[in-house]
Amino acid sequence: MSPKNSQYIDTLWDSSIIPTLMEYIKIPNKSPQFDKDWRTHGYMDQAVELIANWCKANAVAGMKLDVVKLEDRTPVIFIDIPGQKDETILLYGHLDKQPEMTGWDADLHPWKPVLRGDRLYGRGSADDGYAAFASLAAIKSLQEQNIPHARCVILIEACEESGSFDLPFYIDALQSRIGEPSLIICLDSGCGNYEQLWTTTSLRGLVSAVLKIDVLKQGVHSGSGSGIVPSCFQILRQLLTRIENEKTGDVAIADLFVDIPDERIKQAEYAAKVLGDSVFDDLPFCAGVKPRNGSIADLILNRTWRPALSVIGCNGLPSIENAGNVSIPSLTVKLSMRLPPTCDAKHAGNVIKTLLEKDPPYNAQIEITIPEAASGWNAPAEAAWLVKASNEASEAYFGKPAVGMGEGGSIPFMGMLGKKFPKTQFLITGLLGPESNAHGPNEFLHIPTGKKLTACVAHVIAAHYKR
Repeated sequence: MSPKNSQYIDTLWDSSIIPTLMEYIKIPNKSPQFDKDWRTHGYMDQAVELIANWCKANAVAGMKLDVVKLEDRTPVIFIDIPGQKDETILLYGHLDKQPEMTGWDADLHPWKPVLRGDRLYGRGSADDGYAAFASLAAIKSLQEQNIPHARCVILIEACEESGSFDLPFYIDALQSRIGEPSLIICLDSGCGNYEQLWTTTSLRGLVSAVLKIDVLKQGVHSGSGSGIVPSCFQILRQLLTRIENEKTGDVAIADLFVDIPDERIKQAEYAAKVLGDSVFDDLPFCAGVKPRNGSIADLILNRTWRPALSVIGCNGLPSIENAGNVSIPSLTVKLSMRLPPTCDAKHAGNVIKTLLEKDPPYNAQIEITIPEAASGWNAPAEAAWLVKASNEASEAYFGKPAVGMGEGGSIPFMGMLGKKFPKTQFLITGLLGPESNAHGPNEFLHIPTGKKLTACVAHVIAAHYKR
């Protein structure tokens, strides 16, 4: 299948998918968490219309497409494609985007598509605009070659970057139309390199916490306040020390750790051999900055199976240009705690909230809110046919075997589906590889890998039918 499959998919990417992705990049359809007026702005509807129209123009036999809109919810695109047997494959992706972020190169822009060599730059290119196109292209290629496949359902949501808070309502509303998938394919994950197929075997969970510290009713001259008024930063340092070791960066809350399964440790060790120093060399470190201590396998496990804290936002500080000599009355920071895949996010959120609120330094007013708590996901044991198909596909289209590894990010939908369909097989993969920088500046999609990944998906769908 590989030569015809590759030729058809490569042509479709070049002639149709890439031009449409470039139009998609131009739409600033930020996820609802980052655009509270998304309904009024209409960008989400524009993105849905663009993708739905492409899918309709590239429809396969018997395909039905609906744009489903529950009241007060972001829309989803629901595509139902009959197969040669009644088993169901569910293919998932999302079309909402992260906000702009600063730091883009002078000739790049989040809402301006730029082709530079084999890279397509722009927000949403790799996260996750390609998913709908690649999913349908894989099925379309099989049908062009008269290769049978099971029934396929493609579900594209518009709320993933906000924690998929609308998705459970759609899963309930569409349950009878989805059925019970025997295979779920998700194209919203990462790859360790662009040289082989990478399958995601676990995803971390996430707790977001907003920490507000109040010490004064209003700011006062620092000549009067400093030395008497406790600094918001001093209090923040003390509170953060409760949850993170300031010297090592290790999280200090025992409840947030889990026993790492032996098979995930072995996968990390194998991935370390494949990736080597690229685990940190591919990150944009400033000159002379070193990664955290530990072996490469340890660093991979830090990123995939251990909790980690990031401070991702701050309110209450004036810009440097407007910073007078004033004792700051209040400070609010947003914390992002990545959790091991099997750690309960709700429990973790309660632990963090309790720990930060108790016994406040100087009796300062401390308020903690938890806007997001999403548990992670650990894949069920892979069936022999799926292991074989993934390796065959990787060898056929990349020339190297597939590699399994946990990912440090979160895909809330996978946790939902894992609970709902515990016996289902999963193929979680994606294009977020070295330097692709989803969520940050200069996000890009590596086009050759996009084509090969699409071909791999087609191969696995065909293997699912024959198993």
